[in-house]
Amino acid sequence: MKFETVTIKDIARALGLSTSTVSRALRGSYEISPETKKLVLEYAEKINYRPNPIALSLKERKSRSIGVVVSEIANTFFSQAINGIESIAYNRGYHVIISQSHESYEREKVTIQHLASRSVDGLLVSLSNETIDLSHLKQLHDKGLPVVFFDRITDEINTHKVTANNIKGAFDATQHLINKGFTRIAHVTNSPNLSITRERLQGYQEALKKNNLPFDEKLVHYAIHGGMIYEEIEGEIKKMFSAPQKPDAILTASDRITTSCLTALKAAGKKIPDDISVIGFTNTNIADLFNPPLSAVRQPAFDMGQTATELLIQIIESKRPVTEFETRILDTELFTRESSSPLKGE
Repeated sequence: MKFETVTIKDIARALGLSTSTVSRALRGSYEISPETKKLVLEYAEKINYRPNPIALSLKERKSRSIGVVVSEIANTFFSQAINGIESIAYNRGYHVIISQSHESYEREKVTIQHLASRSVDGLLVSLSNETIDLSHLKQLHDKGLPVVFFDRITDEINTHKVTANNIKGAFDATQHLINKGFTRIAHVTNSPNLSITRERLQGYQEALKKNNLPFDEKLVHYAIHGGMIYEEIEGEIKKMFSAPQKPDAILTASDRITTSCLTALKAAGKKIPDDISVIGFTNTNIADLFNPPLSAVRQPAFDMGQTATELLIQIIESKRPVTEFETRILDTELFTRESSSPLKGE
């Protein structure tokens, strides 16, 4: 049985009114008497009438919807950011359409084109690990579609951007490990294409330099798929411990990489912190329930989602073309727990 939506014509037919009268009554027009408005609104409520969003979007040239593109909804950081996005969008009368790239450039490209074809009013985008060519976004942006980047941002498109203070977050985490006596700190990170990768690597390097420790490129391990393919992380961990000079601590650069590294270390028979200490960028709410409790750099994901949405809606609702943009950088927090304790016997 096909689902049939209730239309203005159905209300008009039932009440013996014209469709234009019903339409004006639903909009609260001053041209319609209070009695007729009351009659129409009460009947509309009784039959659970809801305006057709497609028809409204054609009339108003607005869909009241925002497209959101992230790598993975199951990623704790992105699920928290989406909560922030929805909290603002809902209160401002916008629907949110969420899509995942799964760290694939092709999926990101197809998804963004699909959202644009659905006439979303704007896009919130966190780039995939594979994305180097931004022409699919540039074309839409140049045509006037509002786009705001968050977390994984780019300088190639002039628009609002919201990110965490990744440099300071990585610096603080590395400095914490150095303060604990570690001198060979490995860094497992995302694709070098990403802004967050470059910034976190910079923070890591700055902490080493400040403490007169040499930077060893062999200690930096890139996960091109961002930890979504476990075997990739497992391979990097094996490579790490088969090297002549093994690390004494690890800084991991994202939620997925952190959890995959912990799994791979356990599979390799490495005990934390007896054999290796670990600190990671992660927004999991159960870091203190890990065994051992995990030291972590936490990003303000919810606030980032809210801020990005507010900036996007400002562009969407602006009466004039927006030409001045800003990059908001929100502070991270460092939580130290047992996983970054000094090695056994030290």
